[in-house]
Amino acid sequence: MSLAVSTNSVQTERPARKLSTTPWGCLPARMRILFVSGRQRSGEWLAESIATDSASEVLLEKSTGMAAGLARLRNEVFDAVLLSHEVEGFDALELLDAVRAGSSDEQPVIVLGQQSEQEMTAVCLESGADAYVCASTATVRSLLWVIARAMERHRLLRDNRHLQNSQRHHLEADGNEAIRLLQQQRKMLHQLDADQLDETPGIDLAGGNSESTLESTPSLPRQLVEHYQELLRAYVIMGSGNLAPEMSQLAEVLAASKVSARQAMLLHLKVLEEMVVSLGNRSARHVMNRADMLVLELMVNLAERYRGQYLLQIHPPHQQWLPGFLGTG
Repeated sequence: MSLAVSTNSVQTERPARKLSTTPWGCLPARMRILFVSGRQRSGEWLAESIATDSASEVLLEKSTGMAAGLARLRNEVFDAVLLSHEVEGFDALELLDAVRAGSSDEQPVIVLGQQSEQEMTAVCLESGADAYVCASTATVRSLLWVIARAMERHRLLRDNRHLQNSQRHHLEADGNEAIRLLQQQRKMLHQLDADQLDETPGIDLAGGNSESTLESTPSLPRQLVEHYQELLRAYVIMGSGNLAPEMSQLAEVLAASKVSARQAMLLHLKVLEEMVVSLGNRSARHVMNRADMLVLELMVNLAERYRGQYLLQIHPPHQQWLPGFLGTG
């Protein structure tokens, strides 16, 4: 068994072509490879063939037999693993499952045999190998590129897995932070007593709700809660400014229903908490930012409505004198 480049004198005499300076045009500077073969064949022929190509520094370590190869893989990590497939002897396909189970999944595994690539590629890929190389037709350079591409693929898979884990942890942290902030806001509302609020004595704009408990959101009409849910969803998508008429109408309804600022805030927290919990794998940061803008706009509108009611109570309208009656009687 030998690679084609080791016996191709014409190819070795051809002047070396200058490699591209781009990352995808250069082989790794150094590769540490484990070659696992049967007892009937050693890895000397492969080491001699690879030595003819100086495009990359290849440190080839050899192991004979399945048990010895698995022992090396359990204790060491290689850039790639080459498995010799021998039709009447060492079966690399049987070794693939054991190699994947007993070593790092990030190690590329390439099967090297005498059978054609058309015959063996699909079988090897389905068995868990990264590639199959026919030793009778492949050159050393092509083998090195197959190994390099397999190494790159596993590196990208590893990086992608790390990014996914990082993104998942980030989303979980955002969700936990959002829940924590909502709990803090709810706790703040519970700690506010009626005497801590700067309310004007003798003016009850909430219709006598000052003695009601903070857990009054369930008493609100279900239609109002559902309307606020839809409004919050739309606000998260559209942002501020696009729903100004709807926000003004909602403030009118809340003020007409004598809903206090704390009740409105509790309604907001209840609906927002349900939305954050239902996000799942999606980020809560954008939702929280838009929700903060919504409740700020709502509170400003609600405060203006109650301010108008307050001004009407302290400055009620008076009947104006009709023309011609000024100063009479």
